[in-house]
Amino acid sequence: MKRMPAMFAALLAAVVAALVTGTVPAGAAGNWAVTYMDPLPGRFDGGTPYALGFWVLQHGNHPYEGQLGTVGLRLTREDDGKSLMFEGTALPEAGHYATSVVVPEGVWKVEGIQGMFMPHEVGRLSVPGGLKIKPVRQEVIEGFVSQRTDYWDAVRPPGFPDLPGDKVTAGTGPGSGQEVATAAPLAATAAPQKVAAAQEQVSGGIPAYTLALAALGGALLAVAALRLPGRKDTASTGAS
Repeated sequence: MKRMPAMFAALLAAVVAALVTGTVPAGAAGNWAVTYMDPLPGRFDGGTPYALGFWVLQHGNHPYEGQLGTVGLRLTREDDGKSLMFEGTALPEAGHYATSVVVPEGVWKVEGIQGMFMPHEVGRLSVPGGLKIKPVRQEVIEGFVSQRTDYWDAVRPPGFPDLPGDKVTAGTGPGSGQEVATAAPLAATAAPQKVAAAQEQVSGGIPAYTLALAALGGALLAVAALRLPGRKDTASTGAS
C-alpha cells in the first residue's frame, strides 16, 4: 500500500510528459479528424496569393457536429522552422472551409489545424512548385459508403461518391457557432483578391488544449508529492 502514492506520482509524470511532447496519439484522446484538400493550383509561386478549399472530417468520413473551433492550414518551412497559420472560413457545405495563402519560397510541411482535434499532416509544399498531398485512404471511402449517410450535394469532399437517398444535415453551419461564407469557394487559381495576413507562429507550437491538460496533470502531480510526507509523518506518529 505504501508504494501506491509513488506509483501514482510516476504515472502522472509520464502522462504530463506525453502531453507536452505531443506523443499521445489522437485516437487515444478519444477522437480524430482528417483534412482533405480541394483541387489545387498546378503551381505555387512565392509571394502570389491563392485561394484554397479544404475539408475537416471527423474520423475522415463525416463532419463534426458542433463548435469545432479554429481551423486552417499551418505551413512550417523545413530549413528554418518558420511557421505560418492561415485561418479558414466556413463554407455552406458541412465541414468545408476556404482560406487564402501567400507563401514565401521554400519547402513547407502543410498541416490541417482542426479545432479541438489534433493537427493532420496534409503533405509537402514546394515554392516554387506544387503541393504533394496524401491521397484519401480507400478504407475511409468504404467506411463512408457502408454507413449509408451522405451529408453533401454536388459540392463534396474529393473522392466521396454521391450516395442515394436523402442528405443528412450536420450541425456545422449557422447556429453551431461558425460564420458561413455566402459564396462558393474560388477556383484553385491565383487569387487577386485581398488576402488576410498570415499569423506567424513558433515552429512546433503546442495546441492550447494540450497545455491545459499538461497544467492539470502538473497540478495533480504536485498535490501527490505534497501528500507523501504527510502520510509518512502520520504513520510515524501512530507507531510512537
